[in-house]
Amino acid sequence: MKKYAALLLFALFLNGCDDGDLTVDKIDFEDIAESQACDPTTNTLLYKLKPQEALLLQMPEGSIINDPGTYTYTINSSTYRVVYRAYDGTVTKDNICGTIPPSTPRVTEEWLGTDGLIEIATTQNEEPNKTDDGTRITGYTHSIIFKNITFAKPAGKQTQEEFEFGLYKTTVTPANLTFKTNPNGSAYECDEISRVYNYNNSFYLSIDDIDPALLVNVVTPSNQPRTSLITATQNKVFYRTAKAETGSITPAFICSKVQPASPAIEETWTGQLGVANTSGIIEVTTTLTGQVYEHTIVLKNVTLQKGNSSFKLGSSFVLGKIDRVVTN
Repeated sequence: MKKYAALLLFALFLNGCDDGDLTVDKIDFEDIAESQACDPTTNTLLYKLKPQEALLLQMPEGSIINDPGTYTYTINSSTYRVVYRAYDGTVTKDNICGTIPPSTPRVTEEWLGTDGLIEIATTQNEEPNKTDDGTRITGYTHSIIFKNITFAKPAGKQTQEEFEFGLYKTTVTPANLTFKTNPNGSAYECDEISRVYNYNNSFYLSIDDIDPALLVNVVTPSNQPRTSLITATQNKVFYRTAKAETGSITPAFICSKVQPASPAIEETWTGQLGVANTSGIIEVTTTLTGQVYEHTIVLKNVTLQKGNSSFKLGSSFVLGKIDRVVTN
């Protein structure tokens, strides 16, 4: 009898020893709302960490799209991978993202996603502009859910109808619309193409095919500016940015009939079509000083759009002043 009691006590002693291994029945990262990226410039490996657990999502570059919408990808074992790991010690970013991962802690259990869908619902984040009542996009929130995901795990396969990976946030540089410093707030116009514009080294804002009736050398009555709407063929508004390290925006570049290769244009935002008395309005006030007519161009309630992303310039955004000398 003493022999059996000793064996039972020994078995209990072995069961009571904590070897650091984590027994996993369910993946639960609900208390960690946001995921992180090993490289925020590529977003190819996203992760969420708990003290001894890691949930990983690996996707090709470009899968995280900074534009509102819903994007769906199929889970597989090569390009779109979902991996859960348990460790025998504290896991850190270096264990996930290091070129040569540390030898400890040791992976004690691994679940591999073999089937299902990755669904990413993206919304834009914006904030009020500091200088007017417009808005600027500051980033995007990507809500990631796995649909009908099947995990291959040590105990066999497990399928879950819906599994929330959580949120991943990206940041973007808000649109810069500070024009080059000039003492009189001038705007500019091209000689050979119908375009008025203002600019800085990294961007330009233009009105193409501006309504000729807006820029006539006649003084406008007080508080009665000329107005015209943005349409598909007239008063087309564009905001274009230069790709970094490809050159600077210049008047010669803006006014070229054929766009030069340098600088490279990174983004093009287009003014939404106008609605009478509401939005997308081009307004011009004309004064006469000596022999010079001064046409002040204002964009009223203009919203710029690229894909599904959009931001508002402001209720009364001044493009600048075009001077035209009286000729006899």
